[in-house]
Amino acid sequence: MEKVRVVVIGSGPAGLTAALYTARAQLSTVVITGMQLGGQIATTSDVDNFPGFPDGVQGPELAEKMRAQAERFGARFDYDIVTEVDFSKGSPFTVKTQNNEYSADSVIVTIGASPRKLGIPGEDENIGRGVSYCATCDGYFFRGKDIVVVGGGDSALQEAIFLTKYANSVTIIHRRNELRASVALQTRAFSNPKIHFIYDTVVDEIKNDESGVVKSVTLRNVKTGEVTEKPTDGVFVFIGYDPNSVIFNSQLTTDAAGYVIVDDRFRTNIDGVFAAGEIHDNVFRQAITAAGQGCAAALMAINWLGEREDQLQRLDEPVEAEA
Repeated sequence: MEKVRVVVIGSGPAGLTAALYTARAQLSTVVITGMQLGGQIATTSDVDNFPGFPDGVQGPELAEKMRAQAERFGARFDYDIVTEVDFSKGSPFTVKTQNNEYSADSVIVTIGASPRKLGIPGEDENIGRGVSYCATCDGYFFRGKDIVVVGGGDSALQEAIFLTKYANSVTIIHRRNELRASVALQTRAFSNPKIHFIYDTVVDEIKNDESGVVKSVTLRNVKTGEVTEKPTDGVFVFIGYDPNSVIFNSQLTTDAAGYVIVDDRFRTNIDGVFAAGEIHDNVFRQAITAAGQGCAAALMAINWLGEREDQLQRLDEPVEAEA
């Protein structure tokens, strides 16, 4: 078991910023990256709303720059996933990955959230065969194809607009009669000749052809009940995210949706464990707010470790005998 001062669980903007701050404070810091360095931002193509990049920046490039900056000050990166944590005994905490085990004086949780699935027949078995949750990852494979996007929020429209760079047509399927995305994104989507809309409709099934590749979706109008089949070469699902809090096995207090509850200083219910980014934030969901929260959580961890050291030092001081 390796002893470190801080373990950061997750490597999105919140985690990378937190690591930058704790490493600059000369605290030995290990970042457990998870499946993707950079988290969701690394699957985004054009990032236009992160300060400091007037011409925009590619998501993977932004993540790499943030990693390099944290590494410059001594942060180390473990390209692995967390399999178990033990916060029950207090600090130091145990954090296990598939290949390593750490004893950390403090933990900053920035593990984020995962794409939500439709939960319909044909979805899981067609992942990688026409079903995707990442336009940046898979859009290239649908050059000249006709595809559908499921969802009506910011993510759905952002990804649909991106997919028009490759696809022949993109049809957005939304269960309501109006979109939930921002006005700016709606304006861009409505003005794009490649994007079409089907409202008041859900996808009930995804079907594939003899070769095992997606060929169509079964659609159902939620108002009339009418069922139709729409040919398509791919299905991109953007209907929200679920926080990745299961790994903590109820050791961290969460709300009904599974988001970790923190106070105004990003402290969890466990003294010495902090959380930032989309593991707790289901409102803003922006790279810059996640980075700011990562900064705040790191500053609180630094402060907490300093106060704890002072307390331990006082306990170790010899008591002078009375004359």
